[in-house]
Amino acid sequence: MSTPNPHHVGAPSLELELVQKRMEIKPKDLSIVWGKDNRYWSVSEDGAAELYQVSWLEVTGCVSKTDPDKKYEVGFRISLTADAFGWSGSPVYILVKRGKTAKFKGHKFSLDTPKDNDDIKAEIDPINIPTTDEDADAKEENSKVYFGLYEVWRGKWKGGLKIHHAFIQEIVV
Repeated sequence: MSTPNPHHVGAPSLELELVQKRMEIKPKDLSIVWGKDNRYWSVSEDGAAELYQVSWLEVTGCVSKTDPDKKYEVGFRISLTADAFGWSGSPVYILVKRGKTAKFKGHKFSLDTPKDNDDIKAEIDPINIPTTDEDADAKEENSKVYFGLYEVWRGKWKGGLKIHHAFIQEIVV
Protein backbone atom coordinates (compact mmCIF):
# COMPACT_ATOMS: atom_id res chain seq x y z
CA MET A 1 0.00 0.00 0.00
CA SER A 2 1.43 3.38 -0.97
CA THR A 3 0.92 6.56 0.99
CA PRO A 4 -0.21 9.73 -0.78
CA ASN A 5 2.41 12.39 -1.47
CA PRO A 6 1.97 15.24 1.08
CA HIS A 7 3.90 17.70 -1.10
CA HIS A 8 2.38 20.08 -3.65
CA VAL A 9 4.15 19.55 -6.97
CA GLY A 10 4.11 22.60 -9.22
CA ALA A 11 4.99 22.95 -12.88
CA PRO A 12 8.32 21.19 -13.59
CA SER A 13 9.52 24.13 -15.69
CA LEU A 14 7.80 27.26 -16.95
CA GLU A 15 9.05 28.97 -20.11
CA LEU A 16 10.02 32.61 -20.24
CA GLU A 17 9.12 33.91 -23.69
CA LEU A 18 11.79 35.91 -25.49
CA VAL A 19 9.79 39.14 -25.49
CA GLN A 20 9.01 38.92 -21.77
CA LYS A 21 11.12 40.99 -19.40
CA ARG A 22 9.14 39.83 -16.33
CA MET A 23 7.12 36.75 -15.48
CA GLU A 24 4.94 36.18 -12.41
CA ILE A 25 4.55 32.61 -11.19
CA LYS A 26 1.40 31.65 -9.30
CA PRO A 27 1.84 29.64 -6.09
CA LYS A 28 0.03 26.66 -7.66
CA ASP A 29 2.94 26.43 -10.15
CA LEU A 30 5.54 26.23 -7.35
CA SER A 31 6.56 23.03 -5.56
CA ILE A 32 5.80 23.30 -1.83
CA VAL A 33 6.99 20.77 0.74
CA TRP A 34 3.95 19.73 2.82
CA GLY A 35 1.81 21.84 0.46
CA LYS A 36 -0.87 19.17 -0.08
CA ASP A 37 -1.43 18.70 3.65
CA ASN A 38 -4.12 21.19 4.72
CA ARG A 39 -2.86 21.09 8.32
CA TYR A 40 0.19 23.02 7.09
CA TRP A 41 -0.68 24.92 3.89
CA SER A 42 -3.54 26.21 1.78
CA VAL A 43 -2.64 26.40 -1.92
CA SER A 44 -5.48 27.77 -4.05
CA GLU A 45 -5.79 27.68 -7.82
CA ASP A 46 -5.78 31.46 -8.27
CA GLY A 47 -4.82 33.11 -4.99
CA ALA A 48 -1.97 33.14 -2.51
CA ALA A 49 -0.49 30.10 -0.81
CA GLU A 50 -0.89 30.45 2.95
CA LEU A 51 1.38 28.72 5.42
CA TYR A 52 -0.44 27.68 8.60
CA GLN A 53 2.53 26.02 10.30
CA VAL A 54 5.69 24.09 9.39
CA SER A 55 9.14 23.57 10.78
CA TRP A 56 10.58 23.03 7.26
CA LEU A 57 9.91 25.81 4.71
CA GLU A 58 10.83 24.81 1.17
CA VAL A 59 9.15 26.40 -1.88
CA THR A 60 10.85 25.88 -5.25
CA GLY A 61 10.42 26.56 -8.95
CA CYS A 62 12.18 26.48 -12.32
CA VAL A 63 11.97 28.77 -15.35
CA SER A 64 13.50 27.77 -18.67
CA LYS A 65 14.30 29.67 -21.85
CA THR A 66 16.04 32.54 -20.06
CA ASP A 67 19.00 34.09 -21.87
CA PRO A 68 22.21 32.78 -20.25
CA ASP A 69 23.98 36.00 -21.29
CA LYS A 70 21.60 38.23 -19.30
CA LYS A 71 21.21 39.06 -15.63
CA TYR A 72 17.92 38.25 -13.89
CA GLU A 73 16.29 38.89 -10.55
CA VAL A 74 14.22 36.15 -8.92
CA GLY A 75 11.94 36.78 -5.97
CA PHE A 76 8.75 36.24 -4.04
CA ARG A 77 5.92 38.63 -3.17
CA ILE A 78 5.09 37.76 0.43
CA SER A 79 3.19 39.06 3.43
CA LEU A 80 2.65 37.95 7.02
CA THR A 81 -0.76 37.48 8.60
CA ALA A 82 -1.68 39.24 11.86
CA ASP A 83 -1.12 36.00 13.80
CA ALA A 84 2.23 35.10 12.17
CA PHE A 85 4.66 33.36 14.53
CA GLY A 86 8.12 31.78 14.69
CA TRP A 87 9.96 34.15 12.34
CA SER A 88 12.03 35.97 14.96
CA GLY A 89 15.60 34.72 14.67
CA SER A 90 14.70 32.48 11.72
CA PRO A 91 15.79 34.22 8.52
CA VAL A 92 14.55 32.93 5.18
CA TYR A 93 16.82 32.40 2.21
CA ILE A 94 16.26 32.75 -1.51
CA LEU A 95 18.62 30.44 -3.36
CA VAL A 96 19.10 30.66 -7.14
CA LYS A 97 21.25 28.92 -9.72
CA ARG A 98 21.49 28.63 -13.48
CA GLY A 99 21.61 25.08 -14.90
CA LYS A 100 21.78 21.77 -13.03
CA THR A 101 25.52 21.78 -12.32
CA ALA A 102 25.93 25.32 -10.95
CA LYS A 103 26.09 26.03 -7.23
CA PHE A 104 23.24 27.84 -5.52
CA LYS A 105 23.81 31.48 -4.61
CA GLY A 106 21.83 32.74 -1.65
CA HIS A 107 20.44 35.85 -0.05
CA LYS A 108 19.19 36.02 3.54
CA PHE A 109 16.11 37.98 4.64
CA SER A 110 14.68 38.67 8.08
CA LEU A 111 10.91 38.47 8.52
CA ASP A 112 11.05 39.83 12.10
CA THR A 113 9.20 43.00 11.10
CA PRO A 114 5.96 42.22 9.27
CA LYS A 115 5.34 44.18 6.07
CA ASP A 116 2.40 44.08 3.69
CA ASN A 117 3.13 42.63 0.26
CA ASP A 118 6.91 42.81 0.47
CA ASP A 119 9.16 41.66 -2.38
CA ILE A 120 12.24 39.67 -1.39
CA LYS A 121 14.60 38.95 -4.27
CA ALA A 122 17.99 37.69 -5.39
CA GLU A 123 20.00 38.27 -8.56
CA ILE A 124 21.45 35.65 -10.86
CA ASP A 125 24.39 36.68 -13.01
CA PRO A 126 24.91 35.85 -16.66
CA ILE A 127 27.24 32.92 -17.18
CA ASN A 128 29.13 34.30 -20.20
CA ILE A 129 30.38 30.89 -21.30
CA PRO A 130 30.70 30.71 -25.07
CA THR A 131 28.79 27.78 -26.56
CA THR A 132 28.85 26.31 -30.03
CA ASP A 133 26.05 24.66 -31.96
CA GLU A 134 27.35 21.28 -30.71
CA ASP A 135 26.68 22.46 -27.15
CA ALA A 136 22.89 22.65 -27.69
CA ASP A 137 22.15 20.53 -24.59
CA ALA A 138 24.43 22.68 -22.42
CA LYS A 139 22.89 25.87 -23.79
CA GLU A 140 19.37 24.60 -23.09
CA GLU A 141 20.31 23.53 -19.56
CA ASN A 142 22.01 26.88 -18.87
CA SER A 143 18.80 28.66 -19.91
CA LYS A 144 17.06 27.15 -16.84
CA VAL A 145 16.95 29.13 -13.60
CA TYR A 146 16.24 27.09 -10.45
CA PHE A 147 15.13 29.00 -7.36
CA GLY A 148 13.62 28.51 -3.95
CA LEU A 149 12.53 30.05 -0.67
CA TYR A 150 13.89 28.18 2.36
CA GLU A 151 14.01 28.08 6.13
CA VAL A 152 15.03 24.53 7.00
CA TRP A 153 17.88 25.01 9.47
CA ARG A 154 16.35 26.25 12.74
CA GLY A 155 13.77 23.50 13.28
CA LYS A 156 11.34 26.01 14.85
CA TRP A 157 7.64 25.98 14.03
CA LYS A 158 6.56 29.03 12.06
CA GLY A 159 3.37 30.14 10.39
CA GLY A 160 1.35 33.00 8.98
CA LEU A 161 3.31 33.49 5.74
CA LYS A 162 1.46 34.23 2.51
CA ILE A 163 3.15 33.79 -0.86
CA HIS A 164 1.28 35.88 -3.43
CA HIS A 165 3.54 34.94 -6.35
CA ALA A 166 7.13 34.37 -7.37
CA PHE A 167 8.71 36.33 -10.20
CA ILE A 168 11.68 36.46 -12.53
CA GLN A 169 12.66 39.62 -14.36
CA GLU A 170 15.50 40.68 -16.58
CA ILE A 171 17.80 43.32 -15.12
CA VAL A 172 18.66 45.85 -17.78
CA VAL A 173 22.13 47.29 -17.19
